[in-house]
Amino acid sequence: MNDAAPHHDPGHRHAHSHARGHGHGHGHAHGHTHGPVDYGRAFAIGTALNLIFVVVEGTAGFLTDSVALLADAGHNLSDVLGLLLAWGGAKLATRPASKRFTYGFRGSSILAALGNAVLLLFAVGGIAWEAVGRFSAPPPVAGGTVMAVAAVGIAVNVATALLFVGGRKGDINIRGAYLHMAADAAVSAGVVIGGALILWTGAGWIDPAISLAIVAVILWSTWGLLRESLTMVLDAVPAGIDPDAVRAALVALPGVARVHDLHIWPMSTTEAAMTAHLVMPGGHPGDAFLGDLAHRLAHDFGIDHITVQIELGEGAECRLHGPSHV
Repeated sequence: MNDAAPHHDPGHRHAHSHARGHGHGHGHAHGHTHGPVDYGRAFAIGTALNLIFVVVEGTAGFLTDSVALLADAGHNLSDVLGLLLAWGGAKLATRPASKRFTYGFRGSSILAALGNAVLLLFAVGGIAWEAVGRFSAPPPVAGGTVMAVAAVGIAVNVATALLFVGGRKGDINIRGAYLHMAADAAVSAGVVIGGALILWTGAGWIDPAISLAIVAVILWSTWGLLRESLTMVLDAVPAGIDPDAVRAALVALPGVARVHDLHIWPMSTTEAAMTAHLVMPGGHPGDAFLGDLAHRLAHDFGIDHITVQIELGEGAECRLHGPSHV
C-alpha cells in the first residue's frame, strides 16, 4: 500500500489512492453544500402559535358542537406533533458522525418527513369517520362562532407557513411543515365559507361536508410528501438528480473508458451521496482530478459526498444485478 497524503483546497476536498491500478477517491465540496438550514426559531414560534390555537379552536368546537371546528382542531394538533417531529429530525440531522453512525444522524430528517405524512393519514381517517357519522343526524351549529374561530386559524396558519416558505423547495422535511400550515390556512378558509353557508341556509349537513372537504385537501397535500419520503427511505435517487446525466458526466471525464456500480442516494432531506467505479486504463488520475470531480458534482448535481474507485479494467470489476451497476 502506498497511500498519498490527503490534498486540501479551499473547498475542503480530499482524496487518497491505493495500490497500482486500483484507487478509491473520496471528496466533498462544502462550497456548494446543500446541508440543512437552522429553522429552530421558526419551529419554536410555529409550535407555540398552533398549540395556543388548538386549545382555542377545540374549546369553541365543543361549545358550539361543530365537527368542522373539532376536525380542524384535531388536524392542527397533529400539525403541532408534526412540527415537533420535523424539528426533532432537523436537530438530529446536525449531530456529528460517530464510530457507529458514520454519516451522523442525517437520515433522521427523512424519517421525520415520513412520520409527518403517516401522522396526517391517521388524522384524516379520524376526521372522515366522525364527519360521515354526522350526516345522519347533523347537530345545530353556531355559524358565526365557527367563522370567527376559523378566521383566526387563517391568520395563525399563514403566519406559520411564512416561517418555512424559504426552505420548502430544498428540504422535504421543511416542505412537510410548510404544506401542513398552507393546507390548514386553506382549510380554515373553507370552514369560514361553511359557517357563512350555515347562517344563510340553516342546513346542518354543510358542517360534515366541509369536514370531508378538509380531508380531501389534506390527502392531496400529503400524497407528494408521503411518496417522496418513502422513496428516500428506500435510498432512491433524489428527485432533483438525473442519474443518466450524472453517468454521462462521469463517462465524459478525461481518461474514463466506462462507469459501473453507480449509486446515488439521499443522506438526508437536503444532502445526497454517490459512489461509482471509474474504469481508467491509464491509471489513477491523481488527487486534483478527484477534487475537481467533487466540486463539479456538488455544483452541477447537488451531490455533496462522493466516493470513487479507480480501476484499470483488467477484470476486477464488481458486478451486481441491475442497470445502475453496469
